[in-house]
Amino acid sequence: MGSAWTVIKEILRGSAITARHFFVNMTFHTLRLFGLRTARRGAVTVQYPEEAKPLGPRHRSLHRLRPRPDGRPSCVACMLCVTVCPSECLTVEAAEDPDPEVQKVPARFVVDLNRCCFCGLCVEACPVDAIRMDTGEIRLAALDRKALEVRLDKP
Repeated sequence: MGSAWTVIKEILRGSAITARHFFVNMTFHTLRLFGLRTARRGAVTVQYPEEAKPLGPRHRSLHRLRPRPDGRPSCVACMLCVTVCPSECLTVEAAEDPDPEVQKVPARFVVDLNRCCFCGLCVEACPVDAIRMDTGEIRLAALDRKALEVRLDKP
């Protein structure tokens, strides 16, 4: 009989903790709704997409190719990003560049977001710092799979 009372006591204790958190957070949320600021913030729901939560400085978002001063991508099509990618989501096709200073440029640079795990290894492997994941965009919804294949070679 003693263990039954212990179980009931712990259930009541857990319910009291849950109720306290609920009412404290609801109070602070209601105060915030009426524009009153408090020293304590409480749990506040971010109304996404109307309100955007700020991303951390090290957050890895969608990919981009850093442009050269003339506007073309700075990628030299060395294929290191393709080689190091664990999910094999990068497709790079090299082409000759008319500029004698530049040996190769990407004729096609595609990131398949269906497969990308956002590990950032492609960014770390790039010897010329051409690819970055600092766009701050986290839109990853589409109606079909083809829409999630992002071409980066076009400025």
